[in-house]
Amino acid sequence: MDHMRHGFDEINKRMKKAIVNHSLIPDDSPIMVGLSGGKDSMTLLYALKQFQRISKHKYQLVAGHVSLGFPGDDVSLMEDYCRELDVPFFWEKTEIGPIIFDHRQETNPCSLCAKMRRGALNSLAKEKGFNKIALAHHQDDAVETLLLNLFYEGRAASFKPITYLDRMELTVIRPFIYVPEDQISYFARTAPLPVCKSNCPQNCLGKRQEMKKIVAQLEELAPRGKDRVTGALDRLFGSDWDGKVAEK
Repeated sequence: MDHMRHGFDEINKRMKKAIVNHSLIPDDSPIMVGLSGGKDSMTLLYALKQFQRISKHKYQLVAGHVSLGFPGDDVSLMEDYCRELDVPFFWEKTEIGPIIFDHRQETNPCSLCAKMRRGALNSLAKEKGFNKIALAHHQDDAVETLLLNLFYEGRAASFKPITYLDRMELTVIRPFIYVPEDQISYFARTAPLPVCKSNCPQNCLGKRQEMKKIVAQLEELAPRGKDRVTGALDRLFGSDWDGKVAEK
């Protein structure tokens, strides 16, 4: 695959910056990538596979997928992709979709779904013997989360580049925090990666979608704005982007 032609070099450069700045891969600990089948996680798996070749830390890399139990769930594309990359693929079928939409009929299903999905992925990682999970949250996600917290909760906070979950003895890393979503979209489209379409009936509507539009408008006014926002989070909080240090 021609890295330059598909814009991968810039993604790789930004990912390396996050890995170095926040010590995301300081040793040989094996890593499970949370693979949803979407463009972000499929690109992250590819990027960490490439990085594995040049990293002084020879970490084992696997993919973990949590199926939400919607009709038409199909993991065959992900399985084939992982086989092509020579990455072991683990998956677990859950009933998260039916629980949220049919039984509980949640009015704001996205946050509960995300929480349950993360819980199921954490359990899958532990069950398979992995203590480190890589999630594909990117720069746009970080900026949107900061704005949502500012406007709706009055908190200067985003998710952390690296989080240690005491209760589960799990480390969660986010290597794409400096990577803009449009770079990922371009790479996934032109490579092309076998991205799976979401079959969720809600498909990420709500406040976050509105915030995404606002960030796009702000970017027209300040094209380097997202880099400045993540730079500000680094300067203010170090690796504690959740702002907890500043609140103490």
